[in-house]
Amino acid sequence: MKTIHGMLLLGCSALALAGCGADDVASPGAGSIVINNPTPTPTPTPTPTSGTVTAAASCPSFNATGGLTDSGIISGPEGTWRVCTLPALVDVSSSLPKVAGVLYRLNGRVDVGCDGGFAAPTSAKPFATTTASCASRSLTADTNVTLTIDPGVIVYGENGAEPAWLAVNRGNKINAVGTAAAPIIFTSRSNVVGLNDDSSQGQWGGVVLLGRGVVTDCNYGSTAAATCERDTEGSVNKAVFGGADNTYNAGSMKYVQIRYSGFVLSNGKELQSLTAEGVGTGTTLEYFQSVNSSDDGAEFFGGAVNFKHYISVNADDDSLDVDTGLQGNFQYVLLLQRSGGGDAMVEADSNGLETDTPRQKTVIANFTMVQPAVSSNNEANDLASLLIRGNADVTLANGVINTPNNECLRLNGTGTVPATLKAYSVVMSCNSAKYLGSGSYTATNTQSQFGSGSNNNNDAFTSTLTSTFINGTNESGVTAYTGLTTLSSYFDAATYIGAVKNAADTWYKGWTCNNATGAFGSTYSCTALPTT
Repeated sequence: MKTIHGMLLLGCSALALAGCGADDVASPGAGSIVINNPTPTPTPTPTPTSGTVTAAASCPSFNATGGLTDSGIISGPEGTWRVCTLPALVDVSSSLPKVAGVLYRLNGRVDVGCDGGFAAPTSAKPFATTTASCASRSLTADTNVTLTIDPGVIVYGENGAEPAWLAVNRGNKINAVGTAAAPIIFTSRSNVVGLNDDSSQGQWGGVVLLGRGVVTDCNYGSTAAATCERDTEGSVNKAVFGGADNTYNAGSMKYVQIRYSGFVLSNGKELQSLTAEGVGTGTTLEYFQSVNSSDDGAEFFGGAVNFKHYISVNADDDSLDVDTGLQGNFQYVLLLQRSGGGDAMVEADSNGLETDTPRQKTVIANFTMVQPAVSSNNEANDLASLLIRGNADVTLANGVINTPNNECLRLNGTGTVPATLKAYSVVMSCNSAKYLGSGSYTATNTQSQFGSGSNNNNDAFTSTLTSTFINGTNESGVTAYTGLTTLSSYFDAATYIGAVKNAADTWYKGWTCNNATGAFGSTYSCTALPTT
């Protein structure tokens, strides 16, 4: 049996990819994951000592059937808040406005709209209906619902026996667009009441976007017939994704934080902060911070994704996981793992189906990936800081990999045409081994594909990063790859390597929160909430 990993949460789980070979599915980080498991009865809230927030008198209006439920007042270090609970199904387009003293609550799975099937508007397949609420109300076609979340809004997942998460179903959208000064924050109840520290994780589910992009490793249909679909296994009420539209628009998420996610439902099965399943290039993903996910920072299953300004801090599995035929372009990527924790910074895979098409094609440009120097290897099952395998074709450009106590790269050779790697202007600080191979690939094969000494690549680089992730003298002296726009028209023609050019480059400031691993210049810690 395959090792199941990634995403399973009361009807929404997703298969990810294993560190032990291309025919496995991803495994959950280090063997000794510490999760702050919730209890069925919420823990008492502490009395605030110096809070400045005062709970609003009531909840705002909300268009969806049932509206928002006034769940009383919750207290935390910042003061008191009015708790407004979302219904289990958002059945018509609705908005969560920014109201002083209001927090929005997910009490279990919350579905945005109902799913009409592989290709809208028809819905002949019995698994197209995603929730019991949709079925009972005969909502079996796309409902075309958009959930809008205003800048500065805070949404938290309840730490209860039933895990909380947000599922944006096919044929529906999310419009969560914050600003640099007023990001949108998704977090946990424990964070609200002031119980978290820098090691907290796994306290609620996360956000799941389901789309109609092309996927492989089918649960329904086949790639040969171009009818491939997958589901997030483990629930009577399926959450299905996949289709034939790699331009699919699942909405927009911009200037967003997702904290303390990755709720464990059972051994090896958990959500990450953001799970994008079959979304397309019509979806806008920018300025996104994942904080302390007990699984991956973000995981992408198939479809086609364009993503700029992605930060992952303290993911306990992979900081970026890409799977099942994804066509992905990522630029300005900052991956920071805690000392001695996490698995690979990037895991790219095909889920073991090397004959499936499309082959995964992922390009990562202007990235900085840091695993601190510790007494033992930081990575776990994936064995190296970057793992590429299956039928994944990965291109790295203008990057900094600073992982001085770990092997930097592992390629696994499986199938007639195994995984491939191309690198341009990538510098690495690794341990003495540097490379690993598995399957038909040896460490020498991996070393050859990286090509140190050619294309401005260097596997013996001395890092001079400042403030953990800002380019120093040595990084600034590396000649950047000038062909980024030939790799993807989505990319900016950046003239430097790394995610952060220098101290004057501050794209990460204002909308992020600080913790011990990454100080981003915010006015508040990730263990606290902004009060304005």
